[in-house]
Order: sequence, then structure tokens, then C-alpha cells
Amino acid sequence: MNKKIKKALIAVPLSVSLLIPTFNVVDAHGHESHRKGYMSAEVTNPAIDLRASLDTLLSEHAFLAVVVMQKGIDGKEDFEAAAGQLNQNTEALSKAVASVYGEEAGAQFKEIWSSHIGYFVDYVTATAKNNEEGRKQALVELDEYRVTQADFLDKATEGRLKAKDLEEGLKVHVDQLIWAFESYRTGDYDKAYDNITEAMHHMFMTGKGLSWAITDQFPEKFENKSVDTPAADLRADLNNVFSTHAALAALTMQKGIDGAKDFEAAAAELNENTDDITAAVKSVYGAEGAAQFKEIWSSHIGYFVDYVTATAEKDEEGKQKAIKELDEYRAEQAAFLDTATEGRLKAADLEEGLKVHVDQLLAAFNSYTGKDYAAAYKNISEAYAHMFGVDQLLVIKTFGKKVHHLSLEVTR
Repeated sequence: MNKKIKKALIAVPLSVSLLIPTFNVVDAHGHESHRKGYMSAEVTNPAIDLRASLDTLLSEHAFLAVVVMQKGIDGKEDFEAAAGQLNQNTEALSKAVASVYGEEAGAQFKEIWSSHIGYFVDYVTATAKNNEEGRKQALVELDEYRVTQADFLDKATEGRLKAKDLEEGLKVHVDQLIWAFESYRTGDYDKAYDNITEAMHHMFMTGKGLSWAITDQFPEKFENKSVDTPAADLRADLNNVFSTHAALAALTMQKGIDGAKDFEAAAAELNENTDDITAAVKSVYGAEGAAQFKEIWSSHIGYFVDYVTATAEKDEEGKQKAIKELDEYRAEQAAFLDTATEGRLKAADLEEGLKVHVDQLLAAFNSYTGKDYAAAYKNISEAYAHMFGVDQLLVIKTFGKKVHHLSLEVTR
């Protein structure tokens, strides 16, 4: 396994305030625009922050749903903990809905949303039992869910989101998760991980559409700001690639220590994510800066792999060496970004933020190997959310006035 690891590398009144999660940033320890001509370089305001919050929860849902399905079909010990974290994500989404549309609507949303998670579990259970009739029944129920969920959101947004369009979007979501599961089950791991990334990315489009509808419905609550601006789009694109990195890194480390057959595919998808992040750097700093960034960024992924390898070999000295190298990486990455941004990002602050990232992933892995699965998935969720603060600072400090001209392509 060691050589393998190294090689792979209903609408109701608006409540007083909207629940918007707050995430740490590193220096602090598909919808058409309906506001033609509106251009803003703001990357943070109530509207854009709403979009980012919904993006966080929705994309994390997609990731956790796939993990739960994998763990379920494999009969893994951490299935219940993964499912528990997915349920906590549902709680957070339901509270967000309730903060906009009231407690009754929040409860209604939770019932509907939770049902589709249950149908995915039914599909996995039926698959494990070779129950083809049960699999078909789960798919029928998922189709019925799409209609119910679309109707709820159409009414809640007073027709801003159309039920027919919503049903189509929900079909994409359902299909992507089923495809990811089926590809995993049949051993087509490359396709499985492509589908995971695409499923997460799709939820950013869902977040944009839903946040647009809410801010258009209640503009005074969001300072009449738009969620559909170049700056907001860039922030969302960076959110996408950085959060995907955290998710894939955590999952790849699990696969590595387990000696899982899909480890190489998970690692390869993590490397493709590095290419996506590097493309963002290249769009601002050119090929030379991008190459330097990629070398540094890739090194920390390698050090995580070293840590996994040493853990597998019960090599405490090797683990300490990997931690030391991760500390050196933090200093090197921070120095690069400090220089690249001409001091707009301070190395000392960056090192602190990178320490949070490293510590969260190591904590998630150590909890996993120690079989404290609830802690493991809590740490993964925190690591995922943390990356949604990184993007904001990078857009503000790094990309600055160039924001109008940048657009990242992260779909494959």
C-alpha cells in the first residue's frame, strides 16, 4: 500500500433576520441576472454572503450524501457518523429556510428534504440486498420527491423559481448522486469521483438561483444588493475549488489508510482539483506564478500522504516528520502569497489560516483512525466550511480590480 499511496498522489412571512453562518478567514485567525447593467466589485454584502452560505450547505450536502452511500454499501463502521453529519447539514439548511420563511416553512422543508436522503438510503439498502424491485421503488420515490420539493420552492419564492425548472435541476442532483454511487459500486472509480465533483459543483448553481430568488423577493433585507455580479461569481468559483480540495483531501486520506480500491481515483481527482486552483492563480499571475504555486500547493498534499503512510506503518517518527514538513509548507505558501499580492496578504496571518486548514484535516484523519467517527465528520465539516472564508480574502486582496475580467471554468 505504501508505494501505491506515494504513486497516486409554501410561502410565509419573512422573519426578522436571516441565518447566515460565519466562517473564519485566513487573516482573522445558472441564473440570469434580473438587474441588467448592475456591476459591483463587492465580494461581501448581505446578498452575496447569503449566496455563499447556501453554497456551503448545499454543496456539503452533495459531498456527504455520496460518502454516506459509499459507506453504506461497504458496510463501514463510520456509516452512522457520516449519516449523522448529513442530518446536521439538513438541520442547518432547514434553519436557514426558517429564518427567511418562518418556522412552519422550515419544518415543512426539513420533512421534504429529509425524505430524499431516506430514499437514497433505501436505494443503497436495496442494492446491498440485490433487491431490484426495491431499487426501482426508491427511484420512483425520488421522482415524487422532486415534484414535492419543486412545488414547495415555487410557492415559497412566489413563482420566482418555477416548479418545472426546479424539477429539472433536482433531477440533475438525483442523477449525479445515483451515477456516483453506481460507478463506485461497479468499480468505475474515475467516473465515480468525476461525478462527486460535478455533484458538488451543481449545488453552487442551485445556491445562486435560490439566493437570487430570496434577495429579489425581499430586497430591503439585503440592502438591494445583487447576488449576480462578476465578483460574486468569482467568489463562488473559488469557494468551489477550495472546498472541494478539503472534501477530497479528507476522503482520500481515509481511503489511503483503509487500503481502499478507489484510493488512486480519489487521489487523481484531488490532483485535478489542484489543476483547477492553479488555473485560478494563472489567470491573475501568469504561467510562471501558477507553476510555482502548483509546486508548493502539491507538496502539502504529498505531506498529508506521508502522514497517512507513516500512520499505516505505525511510524511515529515519520508522522512527526510529515507534520514538520507541513509546517514548512505553511511558511512557504504564505511567503508566496504575501509576495504575489505585494503584501496585501500578510505572511504571518496566512500561516495562521493555513495552520487551521492543516490541523482540521489531521484532526479528522486521526479521529477516523482512532474510530471516533463523530469527531472525524465534525472536523471534516469544519474543514469544509473553513475554505469558504479563504475565498473571500483571496478575492478582496489578491484579485482586486481585476475581478470584472475573471471567470474560472471549473466544470469538466
